[in-house]
Amino acid sequence: MLMVSAILGLATPAFADVKDGVDAWGRGDYKAAVAEWRGPASAGDADAQFNMAQAYKLGRGVPKDLAKAEQYYKRAADQGHLQANDNYGLILFQNQRRKDALPYLQASANRGEPRAQYVLGTGHFNGDFVEKDWIKAYALMTRASAAGLPQATSNMAQMDKYIPLDQRRQAIQLAGQMEENEKRVRTAQVGGLRPVQSTGAIQTAQLPASKTVVPTPAAAPKPQPVAPVAKPAPAPAVKAAPVKKPAPPVTAAAPTAKPAATPVRTTAMGNWRVQLGAFGDQNKAKALWNSLEKRVSGLNNLQPYLVAAGNITRLQAGPFSTRAQANKMCSTVKASGNDCIVKSR
Repeated sequence: MLMVSAILGLATPAFADVKDGVDAWGRGDYKAAVAEWRGPASAGDADAQFNMAQAYKLGRGVPKDLAKAEQYYKRAADQGHLQANDNYGLILFQNQRRKDALPYLQASANRGEPRAQYVLGTGHFNGDFVEKDWIKAYALMTRASAAGLPQATSNMAQMDKYIPLDQRRQAIQLAGQMEENEKRVRTAQVGGLRPVQSTGAIQTAQLPASKTVVPTPAAAPKPQPVAPVAKPAPAPAVKAAPVKKPAPPVTAAAPTAKPAATPVRTTAMGNWRVQLGAFGDQNKAKALWNSLEKRVSGLNNLQPYLVAAGNITRLQAGPFSTRAQANKMCSTVKASGNDCIVKSR
């Protein structure tokens, strides 16, 4: 089924055609669905345009034609159709039209779309098609990871090896600001022209998993950038390249400053963490960290992690190279009156 958004003030017969098309699609009568949508799409109905794009992308009811799908996505996106905006930006990026993709990706990321945040976060880390800004990169990847995108969580683990701890802390604060801004943007959009009806959707495909990069002291060759795809299953999977392996990790004095020439010491590596709590509200996890960091000796030298598990956010800290080190920290935390358990990554 396709998700259909009601356009306020749309003439009733046109909306009926779009709805009839959705019903036909749900029955598997794709040709009838396309026949219902073609007229409204030509007349400028953004929902019908989005649905036609999906049909052409999947090759259902019409011959598969990615060029026509892209045209319909653009027409709908430029009218403010949010799903079309998401898909169109990712398609442009996949087709190496990054300059054209950027405004659509930024609009999606500002609304909290995790795939767009993942792409932009990788771009800011590598300095590929946007300015290199490790704080913004880590903040965007944090938001995408919190939304449950596994590739973002994987890329954060790679970033931990290179981004200094103080910049990661700044990034976590920025991620909190981004979250609040996303809520304001979504409220403004849902309260405006295009409120979304929950009538089901052909989902856009999840990004493929990122490959792990093993850092080496030598300068790395430049791999291909991430190549996410807009999702209608069963579209073929497209490999998303991982965060690029940079030259020896360096620190940046400010988000847009050029990195220093000499390597710096990264945080300790290890497979052990301590878990300090689990919350339904991510802000409560952040508040607990701010409180514990001030009163528990040793925590201020660790990296905090906000680990999303469904609707739960787990607050963890680390890393520790051995379980014994993690147990020792847990003992200190428990002495302060807070629960603590040891976790293996």
